[in-house]
Amino acid sequence: MKYLKKLLLPILLLGFTLSGCSSSTQAKYDATKALGPQVNYTITGIDAGAGVMGNTQTALEKYGLTQKNWQLQTSSTAAMTSVLDKALKNKQPIVITGWVPHWMFTKYDLKFLDDPKKVYGESEGIHTIARLGLKKDQPGFYQFLENFNWTSDQLAQVMLQINDGGDPAKAAKNYLKKHPEQLNTWLKNVPEGKGKTVTVAYVAWDSEIASANVAKAALESRGYKVNIRSMDAQPMWTAVATGAADASLSAWLPVTHDAYAKHFKGKYVDVRTNLDGAKTGLAVPTYMTNINSISDLKNK
Repeated sequence: MKYLKKLLLPILLLGFTLSGCSSSTQAKYDATKALGPQVNYTITGIDAGAGVMGNTQTALEKYGLTQKNWQLQTSSTAAMTSVLDKALKNKQPIVITGWVPHWMFTKYDLKFLDDPKKVYGESEGIHTIARLGLKKDQPGFYQFLENFNWTSDQLAQVMLQINDGGDPAKAAKNYLKKHPEQLNTWLKNVPEGKGKTVTVAYVAWDSEIASANVAKAALESRGYKVNIRSMDAQPMWTAVATGAADASLSAWLPVTHDAYAKHFKGKYVDVRTNLDGAKTGLAVPTYMTNINSISDLKNK
């Protein structure tokens, strides 16, 4: 036990030292100096299982960044946006894994880095997928899925309310109250649910939390009982493919969730694109004016 305490003490002290190195002590971004040392050759990422993380690992290799000691730091969406907020307030350098739709691109001045090697692909769509047989079993619910679509700006309105501390369910209801015509469009030809239960799986990204809650509120206004289930991307696809969930509004295609779409081919229905113009990649604050491409991480 004494040996264990001696072994743990320096580790604990190291942990305290690292946690004490807050962004407030970091120097402001200096365009005359190489970027790598300023950010400790680190890209601030999110959950390890996210598609953008896998693509970023590929980007590190394809752009020769691994050889330059660049690394991808795993964290969470909440942790990443917290670090980003502090860096922006102090005009410090930071490179993050980013995606739209997301409230951070509405709230902050950020820019995606050009991706000449197309690791992250072109603009994506967020698709609605459903289990096999759903159209026959739940035609009213399936009709709603065929009707449901919106824009990044509309989705951002809900995300910002949630980010400001609002309850997701209340934010969804507030949105529908302010957009009755859109609600009517989504519910066109959808009969009364009469208490029928449906299950919607979603990936725990801010955008998908918003869309799942809005869909739930819309359907409940039509008399459906809606269960929404938060999970990582692979379990979400698995749930729909096996019938454990009826549908999901969270399939990012053709790049981010491409591996899952191919793996479960023939075991789900691609109902429609519910949002166009989705995008993933690496992003930096706009005040980092000389960093405009992923290649710049290696060269500047």
